[in-house]
Amino acid sequence: MKPKLYLESTIPSYLSSLLSRDIIVAGHQQITQEWWNNRSSDFELYISQFVLDEIALGNPNQAKKRMNMVKGIPLLGITDEVSILADDLIKSGVIPKKAAADSAHIALAAVHKMDFLLTWNCTHIANAAIKRKIEKVCQKDRFVCPVICTPEELL
Repeated sequence: MKPKLYLESTIPSYLSSLLSRDIIVAGHQQITQEWWNNRSSDFELYISQFVLDEIALGNPNQAKKRMNMVKGIPLLGITDEVSILADDLIKSGVIPKKAAADSAHIALAAVHKMDFLLTWNCTHIANAAIKRKIEKVCQKDRFVCPVICTPEELL
């Protein structure tokens, strides 16, 4: 059985966007493409309505490309448990209120027992300074936090 992986919004965004002039972002785009082409089939992929909502924003042509990339990937349900854990991540101060969507991504992955949460959001999700705090909130709510990582870590 393949490990279950939740794709946060930054992954389809990096896959479908034009090559950035910023060398770091361009490197992340290349790594994401390499992961998508060579490793994504090693996982059961999942997204959520939050991902669809976020990738639908912006330039309509780019949004269409992003939406096509995730077509057919199963959606995880937004349950009461997801809402409670997302709120607890904010109430604990681990995730700021302005980043409520980030707490929702973490909660969705934890509640639905994902093995991995894949993201390039290193501010509020894949951030070594807060990972243990995220794990503690998940544990307090009786959930196992998935491994939160970037595509580079799964190549």
